[in-house]
Amino acid sequence: MSKSLRIAMLVPCPFPANHGTPGAIRELCYALGERGHKVEIVTYPLSDDSIPVDGLVIHRVAALGANRKIVVGPSWQRLGFDALLVPKVIETVRNLRADIIHAHNFEGALAGFPGRLITGRPLIYNAINTMVDELPTYDFIRPKIVAKWMGRLLDYWVPRLANHIIADTQQLFEFMLKLGIPKDRAEVVPSGVNVSMFAGKSGEKIRERYNLQGKPLVIYTGTFDRFQGLDELITGFPEVVSQCPEATLMLVGGTVNEAHSEHYRQRAAELGIERNVIIISAPFEEIPEYLAAANVAVVPRVCETAGGIPTKLLNYMAAAKAIVCHQSSAAFLNHLESAWLVPTGAPREFAEGILAIIRDPALANHLGEQALQLADTTYSWQSIARRVEEVYLKVLGRREQKADLKHTPVGESNVFVGGDVTSVQPLTGETRT
Repeated sequence: MSKSLRIAMLVPCPFPANHGTPGAIRELCYALGERGHKVEIVTYPLSDDSIPVDGLVIHRVAALGANRKIVVGPSWQRLGFDALLVPKVIETVRNLRADIIHAHNFEGALAGFPGRLITGRPLIYNAINTMVDELPTYDFIRPKIVAKWMGRLLDYWVPRLANHIIADTQQLFEFMLKLGIPKDRAEVVPSGVNVSMFAGKSGEKIRERYNLQGKPLVIYTGTFDRFQGLDELITGFPEVVSQCPEATLMLVGGTVNEAHSEHYRQRAAELGIERNVIIISAPFEEIPEYLAAANVAVVPRVCETAGGIPTKLLNYMAAAKAIVCHQSSAAFLNHLESAWLVPTGAPREFAEGILAIIRDPALANHLGEQALQLADTTYSWQSIARRVEEVYLKVLGRREQKADLKHTPVGESNVFVGGDVTSVQPLTGETRT
């Protein structure tokens, strides 16, 4: 590129925070910065100050209410933050003279749309999930049938607010096409992972801390929300224990709701496996050590419609772990090549996959090695940032083409030829028509 772009990154969640979405956005911002772009983040006032964000420019909306606890999922307080994002992103775009508004999640697209209208900057919507799948799981809107109806409405309308859409998976891309989104207004660009973060870890400290030497360890990392499928995972774990009595299931949360933790403790007690289940909260920087200690890593989440790539799954791959995962959350992996894929999500199927890997160390090593190779190539942040940059240039090129055609005198031709957008110059701060 001959000139860097200026990007207003709209992040409608606590930032930084110890769970998937804000962690992925943080890494993307750094990777774009390394490619010479200027990124400024517009986000909530909530943050985990233990996570470094050195070098990132962050604009926060005003605090609302007394609650400063980081939680996952919708709340009335977050709705207030989302409303405040609108004037904040407009202010940031104007001061930065941004070329692009890059909005994450549904709330980001909703807050970014007025910014698009007022500033004239193109809006890119980064989609990682469908609301028809996720919204009913939070119990924020009742009854669930109303939540599903609202989810379908959001799935249909929100992508239409953006100039262009980045879909996290091929399945999410195809879902949007079925809803009528033009194919030339969407791209598949997955999330990425920093492989170096997981290199050189042994896991010995974790095994000593919990007296797990010599015991098979199955690990889950991430939030404990119900849509993650942890109920089904725990329900199937007695089958694992019955055939491998020393097997331990460890649930490692970052942003943890204590009510969720207590629910899973009670469920383990009801099933008689409380001695085989460890439920803890751990800081972000310790996650690589926890993964290094594990024999098997699991993703029990089921996406009924279409979903993004769970960040935890990419972390498992970077840590070279043998993975047992529902196939709807890992359609880009192949069964018995880079993961053990579960077809229906039944608890028994997860138990079978876990036991197969525990019993076969050679299979575990093979799956882990193949997953690491994929993470280190296709899903490196350097590769992902380059693909995001290509989307920016495509959108700006399309915009420049329309502007040039509008001002071309009758009888002259100024058609954009060949699809080469690498020479497109970013827009200035002035709005162009």
